Parts: sequence; structure tokens; C-alpha cells
Amino acid sequence: MTQTTFAQALNRALRDELTADEDVLVFGEDVGQLGGVFRITDGLTRDFGEDRCFDTPLAEAGIAGFAVGLALQGFRPVIEMQFDAFAYPAFEQIASHIAKYRNRTRGKVNLPIVIRIPYGGGIGGVEHHCDSSEGYYAHTPGLQVVTPATPGDAYSMLREAIRNPDPVVFMEPKALYWSKEDLDLPVEREPFGQAAVRREGSDVTLVTYGPQVATALKAAEVAAAEEDWDVEVVDLRTIVPFDDETVAASVRKTGRAVVLSEAQGFAGVAGEVAARISERCFHSLAAPVLRVSGLDIPYPPPMLEHSYLPGVDRILDTIARLQWDDEPDTHHLPASDREQVSA
Repeated sequence: MTQTTFAQALNRALRDELTADEDVLVFGEDVGQLGGVFRITDGLTRDFGEDRCFDTPLAEAGIAGFAVGLALQGFRPVIEMQFDAFAYPAFEQIASHIAKYRNRTRGKVNLPIVIRIPYGGGIGGVEHHCDSSEGYYAHTPGLQVVTPATPGDAYSMLREAIRNPDPVVFMEPKALYWSKEDLDLPVEREPFGQAAVRREGSDVTLVTYGPQVATALKAAEVAAAEEDWDVEVVDLRTIVPFDDETVAASVRKTGRAVVLSEAQGFAGVAGEVAARISERCFHSLAAPVLRVSGLDIPYPPPMLEHSYLPGVDRILDTIARLQWDDEPDTHHLPASDREQVSA
């Protein structure tokens, strides 16, 4: 196996799809000769030509609108919004046209467009460069919203997104671009709509996605070493479609849940996840579902981002609030699972 970074996995996925399908086009601001701000498209123009991977003007609405026209002509556009908040001028095209085209044509016309959005903080950036904007897209019917947390998932999920017949908002955690995994590419991981249990546990479930998966795993190790809490970590992988089955099975087993999100907490994805858990697992819960999120403020300057981002200490403090003197209700579980929870 070869150590592969998250960024290299994305680049390889684009290469493999450009090779496999001549209708795939990659374009956006600086993605051509420069290879993108984060070098995700490095070498693609050189190897596939300026007709397949090319630069656009600094006009995000134009990029998205151009993608709509190309998709209507049979192409599979993969567009890059250079930074999370740079995509906001394109939101009208995304919400009013890309998301609605299939419904507007009664299922007769689909738009196979991938919108790649580097998002989240942890890189010492400033506002407009570190937003967690997944909530806007998740709230828009007609869009699939996915966010890998490992290099293997980055490769597999980007290829699945490009082959998808409908629009996919592909959220790339910037802080993970340099993370590594031993991989033999190509790899194929779980399909969209299937979450992954990254760490087995029996006391509490941490439900999260994207950049917070690594933080959740660190918190789980500290919790085991210092507090003797056995923490399960569920990586959603795809926000839309949402894997209720895996999340509910985990929470029914542990009886406690904390939802982690780097985005602001108010009216965000974490709130939706907490509501779904409460609706489906109410009789299994030993404590209310809690959230750890970014603060309800614009993204702060670099010197303060450590206070804004959910970290291990905030996660452990939240787990400590989960009414540990109570026992989870396990009477609905099969006997074998009940014994496992009680062990």
C-alpha cells in the first residue's frame, strides 16, 4: 500500500473519471494551469488538455450556470468553488435551477453536476475562507450533500458523485487535505446513504461528519483513557441522503448521543440529526441528545479559531453532562444486545 493524502485521492479520482468518460469536464477558478488553490486538479490540464480541465472567470454564478448548460448538452461537469463562502453568489443557480431541474421537467431531464466546495476551518484562514456551509445545501431539496472524512472515502465518493445522474454537492474538509491513509487505489467504499462506524463503543455515540470525525476519534481515545467511557463514533459520510438506520442502531445500543458539527449550532445540520435521533430512539435514551458545534458567530480570525472549533475538551465536557447515574432503557433490544450493553 501507498500513503495517500486526501488531496491526492481527490486528484486521482478526477483523473480516473476523466479517463473513463470523455463527457466529464472539470472547471473553475484557477483549476487549470495552477491546479487549484489546494492543487486538487494539479496536472489535469497538462494531461487531458484545456478542453477537459480549464479556468473560468471569477464569477461563481457564471460557473454554475455554465455547468447547467453543459449538463443539458450531455456533459458531466465537475465545478470547483474555490472556497466555501465564494459559492454564495452561485446559490441562486444551485437552488433555483440545478436542484430543481428534474422536478421541473417531471423527471425527464436530470443534471449530472458535481459542485466541489472546500469548506470548514482549521487552516488559519479568515471569514469567507472557513465557512461550514453544508446546511444551506442540505436544506435544498434536489441536492445530494456528501462530505468524506478519509482519503479512501474521498476517492470513492468523488467517483460515485461524478457518475451520479443527479447533482451532488461535494463538501471537502480543507483541514483534511493533508491527512494520509495507506491505500491501493482504486478503492470502492460504501455507497451514498450509508454511514460508517469508525469506532465501536458501548457507552455513548458521537455522530459527526467531515472535519469533525478525526476530532471525535481523538476525543474517544481520551475518554477511554481518562474517564473509562467506551465511545462509539459514527461518520455520516453523506448528509443527504441520511442513514437513519445506522445512527439509530448505534444510539439504541449505547443509550446516549452527542452530535458534533463544526458549523454554527443554531438551525444547523446537527440540530436536524439530534431531532431525528430523538424521534427514533426516544425510548432508548438515558439522557437528552446533546450537541457540540461551532459558535453562532461569523468565523473568527486565525488567533481565535481554536476557541470556535469544537475540540476534545468541549466534547468530553458534553459527554460528562449525559446523566451517567441513569441506566439506558434496553428492554426493547434482543437479549444478546441487552447483555452486550450491560457488560
